[in-house]
Amino acid sequence: MNSTTVRNLLVRGMLAGLGAGVLALIVAYVLGEPNVNSAIGFEEAHAAHSHGDEAELVSRGVQSTAGLATGVLVYGIAFGGIAALAYCFALGRVGRFGPRATALLLSGCALLTVYVVPFLKYPANPPAVGDPDTIGKRTALYFLMMLFSVLLAVAATLLGKRLAPRIGAWYATVAAVLGFAVVTGLAYAFLPAISEVPEHFPAALLWRFRLSALGMQLTLWAGFGLLFGELAQRLLRPEPAASARAVPAGS
Repeated sequence: MNSTTVRNLLVRGMLAGLGAGVLALIVAYVLGEPNVNSAIGFEEAHAAHSHGDEAELVSRGVQSTAGLATGVLVYGIAFGGIAALAYCFALGRVGRFGPRATALLLSGCALLTVYVVPFLKYPANPPAVGDPDTIGKRTALYFLMMLFSVLLAVAATLLGKRLAPRIGAWYATVAAVLGFAVVTGLAYAFLPAISEVPEHFPAALLWRFRLSALGMQLTLWAGFGLLFGELAQRLLRPEPAASARAVPAGS
């Protein structure tokens, strides 16, 4: 794959990430923001007894509109570019998949390794959940889990490719997936757990917030896979120009 094709795919990946970010933004605003508002209300009601009113640096209205849009769209563009570069490496190396199928496969793997695996160990929490003094520790553990998941996915893929000529593609895939699951389970067991949910925080609200966060990521990566797959397909395998079939008049 030459540099021009890589550059074109990179641009298309960022555009697809922007489009997927718009879809994720809608999900975040419609499903996520009501839960965030409820969590903030819970936090304010309990903080008022001990800390009193505090000055608000950025208004809630700006946070839920411009701030949310900026964060989600920049995230989509950045990860779209990174995913496009990973796509350039993966195309033709992970099986006999076409451009669209490879894009969807890559998006699914990215969703699993970058978000779902770390999420199951360290799930997203709304405002009022978590000790401000441990935010550095929690962030470091989350990114450590994310890095471990990505590296483990790469190792499992390489293992599957090495085993395929010996035991067949099916059994090699099963062995790679089982290896990924077992080692991930060991990481879950040995990495420290973090449980900082306040005693009286509504369990239903926490559940809805985490589902909305998961739905946002699912929308982002599914949208990216579909959009980028179509753009990559048109670039790498353009449809041949339709030949003129009109019968000349008078023939």
